[in-house]
Amino acid sequence: MSGGSAAVAFLVGIVTNYVTAQPPKWAENTVLVWSAFGTLAVVSLGLFFWERRLAAGPPDDGARPVPLGRIAAGGHSMNPPTVSARVRGREAELERIGALVRGPGGGMVVVCGAGGLGKTTLAAEASARARAEGRVVVWIRWRDDPAQLGQDLAQAAHILGLPEGRLEEARTGRVSLVDAVWEHLATVKGWVIVVDNVDTPAQIGPGSGLPAAYRGWLRPHGGGVLLVTSRDTTRQTWGPDADLIHLQPLADDAGGTVLLDAAPHAGTETEAEALAVRLGGLPLGLNAAGTYLSVPTSRHRTFTAYQYALEAEFADLLGAEHPGAAADPDTARRVVRHTWDLSLDQLHQDGYTLARPVLQLLALFEPAPVPRSLMTPELVTDATGLPATAASVDAALAGLHQYGLLHTPGDGVPGDGVPPVNQLQLHPLVRQVTAHTLARPEPTDTWLTAIDEHLARAVEATTSMPGRTGWPTARLLAPHLPAHLDRSTQRDLTTAVGTLDDLADALSDARAASEELLLRRHVLGAETRVLGPEHPDTLTSRNNLASALNDLGEHQQVADLHRQNLTDSERILGPDHPNTLTTRNNLATTLNDLGEHQQAADLHRQNLTDSERILGPDHPNVLGSRNNLAVVLDNLGEHQQAADLHRQNLTDSERILGPDHPDTLTTRNNLATAQARLAEVGRRRWWQPPRRR
Repeated sequence: MSGGSAAVAFLVGIVTNYVTAQPPKWAENTVLVWSAFGTLAVVSLGLFFWERRLAAGPPDDGARPVPLGRIAAGGHSMNPPTVSARVRGREAELERIGALVRGPGGGMVVVCGAGGLGKTTLAAEASARARAEGRVVVWIRWRDDPAQLGQDLAQAAHILGLPEGRLEEARTGRVSLVDAVWEHLATVKGWVIVVDNVDTPAQIGPGSGLPAAYRGWLRPHGGGVLLVTSRDTTRQTWGPDADLIHLQPLADDAGGTVLLDAAPHAGTETEAEALAVRLGGLPLGLNAAGTYLSVPTSRHRTFTAYQYALEAEFADLLGAEHPGAAADPDTARRVVRHTWDLSLDQLHQDGYTLARPVLQLLALFEPAPVPRSLMTPELVTDATGLPATAASVDAALAGLHQYGLLHTPGDGVPGDGVPPVNQLQLHPLVRQVTAHTLARPEPTDTWLTAIDEHLARAVEATTSMPGRTGWPTARLLAPHLPAHLDRSTQRDLTTAVGTLDDLADALSDARAASEELLLRRHVLGAETRVLGPEHPDTLTSRNNLASALNDLGEHQQVADLHRQNLTDSERILGPDHPNTLTTRNNLATTLNDLGEHQQAADLHRQNLTDSERILGPDHPNVLGSRNNLAVVLDNLGEHQQAADLHRQNLTDSERILGPDHPDTLTTRNNLATAQARLAEVGRRRWWQPPRRR
């Protein structure tokens, strides 16, 4: 009953009582009676018109009432979801949230990262722990609906004691609902409000703008903790007062434990950890694999079998489409094949039109960091056929990074003075799923052709840089070159081999032995397969591989390769071919490193004789052979012979190369060393310690 109706009823009651009952004594005073009637009539009319004004809406001063309706949960639960399995590998993150929950003040925590990292699971576990400690926990699902979020937060504040009267003021527009909610939440402690899956923070409202302004529904100034989960990882979105917890893939041991929790009989800890590494520590992928392995009727029942099957059956195990994912975002979030489509769709809606094709292009590279300098507008256009500018490519990469789909690993700096190199890298499952979704063979063949052309250009540019400037980029390019050679084998093997050899030479200069070894092995394999094991180019590549192994100290493997090369060279090229002499020299040097000094001396002596006969006594290679023989003789204790050879070499070097040539300086040093050892032997022979009687 309204105020005006109540007043009228009161008047009617008085009149009825006056007419039908014995009139009271005061009623005999007419002045008093009419004064009372007049006062009540004025009050009744005032209340009547006030009620009409409220029904007509708020004054036209810019304030708009919020259609709250009945403050209720709106038919959906506001309880946190149940965590079905123990949360592994997130103790540090849970402790950060727990410390804020237990602390004296409130705040806002944003658990952010790419889809599939377990943000909702972490928030649910943190909520369960907070509730166990006596906190009031309210769970809200962001549904791209600011009005619904307002309803839910108003309900949360109402649960925490916000009076009905204050909500009524907000409903009628006399106060701002968002301010009323947060003014109340600032006065109450001991609560945790979770807003899950805020992947479109610009739409939070009320009004436009990002949450960082702290004037909308998400604010860090409450007496409790506001916990937000989102794929948006940028500080610009969440502002300076939010505590950002950027989730990373699980560590290998934690990922293995997740698999063992789900399928304890599928194998050992080591096997589970190996599968976790293959899945990149992504919780969504780990849960999918664990669920599959736990089903008794699954075709693959062990961690090892599942890992092997991923190579041939990825489309069935993790890359399969889900029929309901397109229409239901909640389903898409739980499916590896679809979870990242939500982020890509959002980026496209936000104007990052190149985000998806750039991600697809990166997915066609090998699972290793890519130099940022390689991702040019020209590559994007050549591969995709889409117009691209430096600004649009920058924007696409920034958007992918913002949503956690793209990482920028730390810069590798091989030495002081070498500038850092920006890098781009995809999570292994993001890369594999994205590459799997590309139509085959088109546009993949066109895209790969463009990648190969730009890889070759990048190698040429890198190897042309002065000094050590190109070394960091060379190391980043190396993992992507073997696939380039494989794709070019039938098209242009010689050019592709030249590209790999050029980069391998630069890596040798950079002392990047493992990267050089990768390329040398691949070149030898391709030439052995295509040209045959006895082709001269194959022999050269075998020698180059041996040199790379030598830098790693693998002397026995080096000796085996040189021995094979020497046998083939003598038979194919002939014993007097310069390459045969070089191979014999390399074998002898390696045998010396292995301590086989006598064999090394015999080979060097033969090589010196043949070199003088074939090349002439003044050829630089003859000087090298004589030096190598002298070094081995010195190791054999033949110091006088070694000194004589070094002395002859010094005389010839000064005459042929000049007194200041580096090889002349080396020869002079070797002679001095041999003479010093010879003198030391003489002293030992001259003085013998007395024998003990």
